Amino acid sequence: MPVVDILQYPDSRLRLKGKKVTDFGDAFQQIVDNMFETHYAAENCAALAATQLDIPNPPYVTVIDFSEKKDQPLCLVNAEIVERDGETNEPEGCMSVVIGYEKVKRAEKIKVNYQDRHGNPQTMEADGFMAKCIQHELDHLEGFLFVDKISKLKKDRISKRIEKHRRIKKP
Repeated sequence: MPVVDILQYPDSRLRLKGKKVTDFGDAFQQIVDNMFETHYAAENCAALAATQLDIPNPPYVTVIDFSEKKDQPLCLVNAEIVERDGETNEPEGCMSVVIGYEKVKRAEKIKVNYQDRHGNPQTMEADGFMAKCIQHELDHLEGFLFVDKISKLKKDRISKRIEKHRRIKKP
């Protein structure tokens, strides 16, 4: 299973919306396998959305596993948050915005309807880090990044750090 490139901000493909999944066949299963492979190969990665990856016509799917042993894979397909409760304002980072953490307002608790990787309907309630993670990934699937939820000043600061990092990395 190949590792897929993780797109980096400000790549315009990060603004794509995921396509709702209707065919859960072999091709889709391969995409999910590749997403988990990429997720586990990336250092400090809690989750990935298909729209963060160099995948043509990315499906509306995210993979999550922040367990210590990376042995609790969760795949949410066509997920929708149906209930939100409370509010947090915690720092977030992103595999597509490698330089920059900022506080982002999120719901403290959520209820999500989704399908598993085989198309079976599921519902789950989440709070804490899992709730934040799901909200972050579903934003990706709608074409948004956490930098869209912070002030222009903070977003500009992150953009400058990224540009400086790129200049340093070039030979």
